[in-house]
Amino acid sequence: MTYRPRTNDHSFILNEVVGFSQVSATETFGEATPDLMDAIFGEAGKLCEEVLAPLDGNGDAHPAKLENGVVRTSPGFEGGFRAIAEGGWIGVTAGTDHGGMGLPIAIGTSVNEMMSGACLSLQLCPLLTQGQIEALEAHASDTLKDLYLPKLISGEWSGTMNLTEPHAGSDVGALSSKAEDNGDGTYAVSGQKIFITWGDADFMDNICHLVLARLPGAPAGTRGISLFLVPKFLPKEDGTPGERNSLRVVSLEHKLGIHGSPTAVMEYDNAKGWLVGKEGGGMAAMFTMMNNARLGVGAQGIGVAEAAFQKALAYAMDRKQGKVGGTGTIVEHADVRRMLTAMKADIFAARSIALACAVALDMAHATGEAEWSAQAALLTPLAKAFGTDVGCEVAHEAVQIHGGMGFIEETGIAQHLRDARILPIYEGTNGIQSMDLVARKMMDGGEALFRILDEVEATAEAARETLPELAEPVWSAAETLRETTEWLVGQEMNDRFAGAVPYLRATARVLGGHYHLKAALAAPGTPRVGLAQFYIKRLLPEYTSLLTQVREGGEGLYALSTDDLAA
Repeated sequence: MTYRPRTNDHSFILNEVVGFSQVSATETFGEATPDLMDAIFGEAGKLCEEVLAPLDGNGDAHPAKLENGVVRTSPGFEGGFRAIAEGGWIGVTAGTDHGGMGLPIAIGTSVNEMMSGACLSLQLCPLLTQGQIEALEAHASDTLKDLYLPKLISGEWSGTMNLTEPHAGSDVGALSSKAEDNGDGTYAVSGQKIFITWGDADFMDNICHLVLARLPGAPAGTRGISLFLVPKFLPKEDGTPGERNSLRVVSLEHKLGIHGSPTAVMEYDNAKGWLVGKEGGGMAAMFTMMNNARLGVGAQGIGVAEAAFQKALAYAMDRKQGKVGGTGTIVEHADVRRMLTAMKADIFAARSIALACAVALDMAHATGEAEWSAQAALLTPLAKAFGTDVGCEVAHEAVQIHGGMGFIEETGIAQHLRDARILPIYEGTNGIQSMDLVARKMMDGGEALFRILDEVEATAEAARETLPELAEPVWSAAETLRETTEWLVGQEMNDRFAGAVPYLRATARVLGGHYHLKAALAAPGTPRVGLAQFYIKRLLPEYTSLLTQVREGGEGLYALSTDDLAA
């Protein structure tokens, strides 16, 4: 079966559910009209369906390999990447000053989700480059911008992010990579980094690494970290790649999934680099790239979920077993229908949360208003964690629907399950996203969330006359979440952390109910009402048990000692 991006669903959510009209009403994004959006989605959809999706199996069956120091990529990936680059898709949200399209992040997020569903391993390459572009636009000197941005945006060069070290995983402040001033405006960077996505490729003129390292005498922890741009080849005066820099790919990881994406161990040996941002400002600069990537990874989860759902639906409509219903296929079985409908409902909820986050980012950029920035910050961990959880859950159910054939590689469905499993881990595990939500994102006492809940309750109030059976449970869920949040912000931090994961999930459930209700209001008499009924009546009620867990705090987690756990 051929993967087909849900371009109509993206347009509907942006136009009718998450308020994209506010973005196109700003001076900054005034050209991003619905007609332009539909044209972009149409072209992106064709690229995904005709060029990228056929490559997905190649990446899984023929992983990237390191041969004599050269990374050999999967068959067809070079052509697929060139199609992405030549279509201008790498620079879809980049500034126009250096060749980008300058379009809203909301449109870019939709395009990235479509590409993720088509071929996740390959899409990771432009995603990391997009993150580097954003980091350089925000923090690099004009000299670095003028040299690197046009090359990155055009796809002649690609970008990576180098944070993790063998002894320092999520604790970035423990890194030991070092940088020393060469006295000529450059720095000598040394150290080893692991888990470097697309650390090298045989079809790229240059690979540009953003590397976190510590200058001599820098304070311990994250305050002492600086960020450096370290290219594989040192650019000559005319901007073309010149001498090879002192860095190499030590090895490529053998992974559970995303086989087509080369995950490298990188070694830097007094490699020449340039400071990005201020000394000691590395984490601030890198967070620009990481926040971009966190929303992008959430969209990747949704893309994989969409691809897995489409395969499962096609199989269920073809597989004959039992004598239920007129077609005789398993799609008529109540349990299969339950799984398929839940998959579709959760994909819609996750997609809406991700696009609402993107709209908030666009509005923050266009208006400079603090409330939009706060909303974007709050929604980022939700978009990342819920989107990637949905990716894993939908892929899991898709294998289940295939039955025994789901365990057989030839069906292709197992690849989605293996590929999706990394998504809740990288760019900050979902546990860390949840901790961020209940800690840093609650430093305002919950005000950013309360403003969103005000909107949820207002929508529910407006729906009471036409959809009372859906409006009341959404309103009640929002009110219970508000009360639990008021309790949460008064607790000690470890008690917050103990309930962080169920709290994030409950929040996503409530927002999903809100967006499904808005969809039902915007499209009465359509299948969107039935989908909203399913979500609100069957999936939304999970929030009650989740919030009950939140209020238990941390004490019960330590009732068993480590010896008890091992007994």
